[in-house]
Amino acid sequence: MCAALPVAAAMTPKLTMGYRRAVATSSSVLVAEGTVVHGHEFHRTACTPPASAPSAWTWRTNNDIVTEGFVQGRIHASYLHLHWAGNPDIARRFVAAAKQGVTEVSVQSGLPVSVG
Repeated sequence: MCAALPVAAAMTPKLTMGYRRAVATSSSVLVAEGTVVHGHEFHRTACTPPASAPSAWTWRTNNDIVTEGFVQGRIHASYLHLHWAGNPDIARRFVAAAKQGVTEVSVQSGLPVSVG
């Protein structure tokens, strides 16, 4: 919508929805590669991530193996709405990544304030 991510998106006629048991195909700010998560997918759009970005998840629906989302740097983009209570490490890892990314904050006075 605003070109914040290098992704092409388009509306589709089909609603994609359902509960998923997914495996992380790459490490991200949310999970380590190989982590099993549970979540829900609900969307009517399709996205084409950058060719260089590894997928975020893989799961099986009927006889198909689906790869979904992508990971690029500190970005984890996905339609999978995760059930964080099923894996509390997701929240811990996300907060740790956020804390690591904050090194300095500017206040209105313009003076730097150390965070840590």
